[in-house]
Amino acid sequence: MVVSTSLSTNRSSLTQYMKFDFLFQSSPWLVLLCLLVGFGYAVALYQKQATWSKSANYTLAALRFVSVSLLSLLLLNFLIRHITQTVQKKTIVLAVDNSMSMTVAGQSSLNALKTGFQALKESLEAKDYVVSFATFDDEAPQELSQVKFDKKTTNISALLAGIKNAQEGNNLVDVVLVSDGIHNQGINPAAITMPFPVHTLGLGDTIPKKDIRVKSVYANKVAYLGNKFPVQADIAAYGFAGKTVMAYLKQGKTVLDKQVVAFKQQDDVKTITFNATATQVGVQHLVVETEILGGDVNPKNNRQDVYVEVIDGKEKVLLLALAPHPDIKALKSIIEKNQNYELDIKILTQNPILDLGAKKYDLLILHQLPDYFNSYVSTFKPLLDKGIPCLFVIGNQSGTSYLNQLNQVMQISSQAGQSDKVTASFNENFKVLNFEKEPLALIKQLPQIAVPFGDFTLLPNSEVILYQKIGAVQTQKPLLVVNTGAKKSAIFAGEGLWAWRLEEFQLTEKQEVVDDLILKVLQYISTKDDKRKLRVYPISPSFSLGDKVVFETEIYNAIYEKLYDLPIKLVLKDEKGISRTYSYSTSTENSKFEISALPAGVYRYTATSTVLGKVEQATGEFVIQDIQVEMASTTADFDALRQLSAKTNGQFFQANQLAQLEATLLKHQVPDKIDATEDLNEMINLGWLFVLFLVLLTAEWVLRKYLGGY
Repeated sequence: MVVSTSLSTNRSSLTQYMKFDFLFQSSPWLVLLCLLVGFGYAVALYQKQATWSKSANYTLAALRFVSVSLLSLLLLNFLIRHITQTVQKKTIVLAVDNSMSMTVAGQSSLNALKTGFQALKESLEAKDYVVSFATFDDEAPQELSQVKFDKKTTNISALLAGIKNAQEGNNLVDVVLVSDGIHNQGINPAAITMPFPVHTLGLGDTIPKKDIRVKSVYANKVAYLGNKFPVQADIAAYGFAGKTVMAYLKQGKTVLDKQVVAFKQQDDVKTITFNATATQVGVQHLVVETEILGGDVNPKNNRQDVYVEVIDGKEKVLLLALAPHPDIKALKSIIEKNQNYELDIKILTQNPILDLGAKKYDLLILHQLPDYFNSYVSTFKPLLDKGIPCLFVIGNQSGTSYLNQLNQVMQISSQAGQSDKVTASFNENFKVLNFEKEPLALIKQLPQIAVPFGDFTLLPNSEVILYQKIGAVQTQKPLLVVNTGAKKSAIFAGEGLWAWRLEEFQLTEKQEVVDDLILKVLQYISTKDDKRKLRVYPISPSFSLGDKVVFETEIYNAIYEKLYDLPIKLVLKDEKGISRTYSYSTSTENSKFEISALPAGVYRYTATSTVLGKVEQATGEFVIQDIQVEMASTTADFDALRQLSAKTNGQFFQANQLAQLEATLLKHQVPDKIDATEDLNEMINLGWLFVLFLVLLTAEWVLRKYLGGY
C-alpha cells in the first residue's frame, strides 16, 4: 500500500518538486487493527459515566485514540519515501571578448553591442531561460554597463573552458561569444572543441588598413658587461609597397643603432638586426621603434620594449684533470651549455707547472685527482683550502686513500686497480633538487661504467642521488653523492660519462637527461649561501603593466630564526630617477607587501631595517612591461569565429543580426534536465512524531487534571 503527497518550490535556475510516499512492509489490513486497538483503548477508558461533560469525554477519548493508534502503527515499521525532483531551466551564457582590440570597432559599436546583449538577456529570461554574462574578468558582470574593454591579451580557449567549469552540473544549452576573432594566447579558436554549441557574433573590420608595426623583437635575456649583443626585430607593413621607413634601437632618448627598412610588397615583413653594447650592470631597457608614416592608422604598434639583464662576468669553473680522457670532453660539453659558466681545462700530465693564483675560480672539478701517488696535491690543495666547491670525478687512476683525506662527502675503502662494472638507478627519496622522475628512468638503460671495488661510507650531511646497480642487483652503494652541509661538494664515483651521453643520443636523439643531472649538481654546490639578516625580493623579476608588484620579506636574528613586526623602509627608483617611498612591517600571518599602479619601466629598490641594533639593507631590481600585443594587429578574424562555431555545431552571425541569433537560440529545443533523489526513512526515526506524542498525551493529562480526573 502506498500513500503519497507532493509539493513544489521555485528558484531562479531550477524548479523543485517533492513527493512523499508511505510504504508498508506488512499487510495494510493491519492498519485497521491498529485503529481498532486505539478505538478499543479509548472506549474502555472513557465509556463509564464521568464527572465531566460528554464533549470533554469525547475529546479525551479522541486524544487517547490518536495517540494509541499512532503507537500501534509504529509497530508495523513502515517506511516513508521522500522523492525530490529538480527541473533545471535551460541556461545560456553570453560571453563578451572585452580585450583592448575590441575598441577599434568604435565606442558607438560597443554601446550598441551592450544595449543589444542586455535586451537579448531580458528577452530570453522572459521565456524562462537562465542567462548570464561572461568576460575575461575574474568575476562575471551582472550588467554589461560594468564591462570595460581593457584586457591586454585575448585567450578565447580559456574563456570557454572557464564557462564549461562554471556551468558544470547546470543545463547549459548554448553559449554566445561576441569577439573580433583576434587571439594572442591559448588555443586557436578554430581548433577549439566544446560539448555545447558556441554561436559567434563578429564585431570589427576584416579589411586590413595601412599599418606599419614592430611585429616581434628577439634578444638574449642575459648579456655580459662590455660585450656586444644583437637585437633582432621583424617589421611588418601593409599598404606601404615601395615605401621606406627608418627603424631605431633606443635606450631612453639615446639612439644606439638605426636601419632603413624598404617594403616591396603590399603585405611585407622585413627582419633587421641591431647591435648593442652591454654598458652597465643590471636590466637594460631598450626600445625598437619605427618612424610614423602618413596613413598609418595604428601608431601604437610602431614600438616594442625589450629588456636585457647585464651581468658582470660568468662563474669561473676550473677542470683539473690528471690525464686526457673522453669524460673531460663530455664534461666540457655539459658545462658549456650553461652560458653563465666560463670553463678552463688544465691537464696536469701535459702541463704540471701551473700558476692558479692569478684567477679567482667559483667551482673546481677534479678528474682522477688525487691519483695513486698524490703527485699533484700541491697544485690543487690550495684551491680546496680556500673553500672552493668541488666535484670529484673518480677514475681508474684515482687514489681513494688520498681522496678520503680531502673530501667531506664519503669514504671509499678499495684496492688500487680493482673495479666493478655497474649501471645507475635514481634515488627517488632525494628531495634536495627537483628532478623529474620520468626522464631519469632513462638512467637505467645507460651502459655500465667503472667504479672502485670496495666499501662506501657516507659522511654526515651527504645524500645519494644515484645508486650502483650490479647486474640485476640493486645495491645501496652510492654512485653520485652530494654533501649539503656548509661546504658543499660532490663525488661522481664512476668513469664513463662519455658513454652515457652517446647512448642517450642513440636512444632519444637528444642529450638532456645526463647533462641536466650533472649541471644541476654543479649549480647546487656552487650556490653561495645567503647570510643576510634582511632579505627583500619581488616574487618575479618582471610584471605586466597593471599587475600588483609583490615583495617577499624575510628578517632573521643571529641564529637565523625569523623575526616579525620590524618597520621596513622600501625605496623604489625608476629610470627617470623618480623615487617612491613605502613603509611596512611583516607578521607571522603575512610576509608580503604589495604595490599597485606602477608605470612601465625598470625599477631599482633599496629596503632598510634595523635588526638587533644594526641597519640591514637589501637591494635589487625588477621590470614592469607594457605588453601591447592586443594592438599589434587590429584586423578582425571572422574566419576563426566561423570555424569555432562550425566545430561546436553553432552558427556565425554579424553584429547586426541579434534578431536572427535570438530566433536560432529559441529553435534549439533541448529537454529540461531532471534530477531525482530518493530517501527512505523509518517512521520511528521521525523526530516530530515524538513531539506529537508528547503533545497528545500532555494535552490529555492537562485536560483530565483540569476536569478533576486525577
